[in-house]
Amino acid sequence: MRLLFVEDSERLQRYVGAALKKEGYAVDACVDGEEGLWLAETHDYDAIILDLMLPKLDGLTVLERLRASGKQTHVLLLTARDRVEDRVRGLLTGADDYLVKPFDLSELLARVHALCRRGYGAKARDLAFGDLVIDTVSKRVQVVGKLVELPPREYALLEYLALRSGEVVSRSEIEAHIYDDHVGAMSNVVDSAICSLRKKITPFGSKPLIQTRRGLGYVLDAKVKRK
Repeated sequence: MRLLFVEDSERLQRYVGAALKKEGYAVDACVDGEEGLWLAETHDYDAIILDLMLPKLDGLTVLERLRASGKQTHVLLLTARDRVEDRVRGLLTGADDYLVKPFDLSELLARVHALCRRGYGAKARDLAFGDLVIDTVSKRVQVVGKLVELPPREYALLEYLALRSGEVVSRSEIEAHIYDDHVGAMSNVVDSAICSLRKKITPFGSKPLIQTRRGLGYVLDAKVKRK
C-alpha cells in the first residue's frame, strides 16, 4: 500500500515513516501543504496522513482543495489541537479519521491500516481463499493451517492482490502501490516477487492462486470468503 505523509516535523516524519516502511508500506513524504496537495492530486494513494499545522498551506486548506478536486483518498488528520470543535471541523471538511498529538505509534498504525482496508471495501480481519487465510491485522498468512513466513514486501503484495481479488492488477499498479521507487519498465522485480509468492502460498499439487494474464497483469483468482 502506498501512503502520503505530510508533516513539517522532520523528526516525527523520520520516526513514523520508518515504522510505516517496516510494516511494508511504500511512503512518500513532504514537509509543506503546497507540495502535499500536488502529490495528493497527481498520485494514487491508499491513504494520506496529514498534519494540520503546515507551512505554505495548512492541512485543512489542503483537505478542502483535495475534496473539491474530486479526490476521495482516505485522510487521517494529525494535530496538537484537542478541542472537540477542531475535530468536528476536520471531519466535516472531509477527513476520515483524526488523531491528536502526542499519539501512540501502534494506534496510528492501526488507524492507517483500517483506512487502507476501507478503501477496498474490506472490514473483516481475515481474508480466506480456500486453503489460504490472511490475517490482515497480525499480518500472518496460513496455508492449509500452517504459518507461512513472508517478508514485509511480499506480504504487502499478497494483501494488495487479495483486497482486489478477481481483478486483473497491472504490473504498473503493483509498482505504484507496493514499491517506494518506480522500479522501471526493464526491471523484473515484480515478476520475481510474484514467482516467489506464488510458490510459498500454493499447496502442493494445487493450481496457483495467483494467475498471470499475459500482457495485462496478475489476478488472485479465487472466491473471497470473509470470516
